[in-house]
Amino acid sequence: MSKDKISAPKGVPDYIPPVSAEFIAVRDAFAHQARLAGYEHIELPVFEETALFARGVGESTDVVSKEMYTFEDRGGRSATLRPEGTAGVMRAVIEHNLDRGQLPVKLNYYGPFFRYERPQAGRYRQLQQVGVEAIGVDDPALDAEVIALADRCFRSIGLKGFRLELTSLGDHTCRPQYREKLQEFLFKLPLDEETRRRAEINPLRVLDDKREEVREMTADAPLMIDHLSDQAREHFETVTGLLDDLGVQYVINPRMVRGLDYYTKTTFEFVHDGLGAQSGIGGGGRYDGLMAQLGGQELSGIGFGLGVDRALLALQAEQRTVTDGSRVDAFGVAMGAPAKAAMVKLIDALRAAGIRADMSYGDRGLKGAMKGADRAGARFALVLGDRELEQQTVMLKDLRSHEQQEVSIDSLVRTIAEQL
Repeated sequence: MSKDKISAPKGVPDYIPPVSAEFIAVRDAFAHQARLAGYEHIELPVFEETALFARGVGESTDVVSKEMYTFEDRGGRSATLRPEGTAGVMRAVIEHNLDRGQLPVKLNYYGPFFRYERPQAGRYRQLQQVGVEAIGVDDPALDAEVIALADRCFRSIGLKGFRLELTSLGDHTCRPQYREKLQEFLFKLPLDEETRRRAEINPLRVLDDKREEVREMTADAPLMIDHLSDQAREHFETVTGLLDDLGVQYVINPRMVRGLDYYTKTTFEFVHDGLGAQSGIGGGGRYDGLMAQLGGQELSGIGFGLGVDRALLALQAEQRTVTDGSRVDAFGVAMGAPAKAAMVKLIDALRAAGIRADMSYGDRGLKGAMKGADRAGARFALVLGDRELEQQTVMLKDLRSHEQQEVSIDSLVRTIAEQL
């Protein structure tokens, strides 16, 4: 009796070949750019104590109030699958005293994050991100570095049709007064009960409401960027000046509100209009009070999270690819048992030299095996039969130019390496 098939959980994508090669290429390209800028890798737990995100991300956010995967472990402790990376990085920095050494602490991470959202194109319940955090120094030059690094990450994979939106969310000297001014404006509006409660906890969240009626009501709301302190304004103007010097293009978006409560001062988002409703492909900002809020020193930090899933969709929208579609560089075709035994050794030698190599398995004939070489996207086919084995040669076929030559077994690895 047949059993029903089991499918992947709703809202969780599988990345299978050939798309998985694009996925890895995008993720690794982002991580490589971070390493070039001096960011070291940190491997974070996939789940943490629930209190970390409640305190670090903010009780009023949709992430904490509606979207977290929270469960009780066998010890009766409340644990949560990580919905974002910054709080976990900050916890690790505090726990392992990384902030007691050279500052800033520059860390890079990647992997899956989990949010219980309504699945749609580009919005997944298991999302993949690459992030960086630079912790311990409140320097606008560091803000500019992080933003320029994110910009370079997207450009490194060939994306062109995105824009950088930028604003400042102020600091502790101007946020309280602005909060009062915004609440005074909001409490005069006919808000529903849930939105009014949100306005009491974090009024900035109301400006992020996607409902058209709320957007219309808040069209004339006071904006943080118009109420910055002299210090916060100077910080922001220094950041934009440095971005101008670096040739990083941006637009000021004074209504931008990020989905996490810890952001202060410089805040940014990268947007790609080819993605429809889920147009954000990455973003981040500075977070002045987060470390102290999680039990550490009063140190500032800045970081970003770039969506690997969203970047892949943006590449598709621009009809671009990062990889050439090839699985291997060389594909071995052996005719007969003695030739197959020799081919196994040849393929192993190619791999040891850093050349991607595979071979035909089973009892396929020459024609079927050559189709396998084509499907693998191989540049070269290596054909080995009894005659070649007797002469200690291999027939090397270039599958692009269709040229072929006999090469001695001893010189095969060197010949392929030179031609690649």
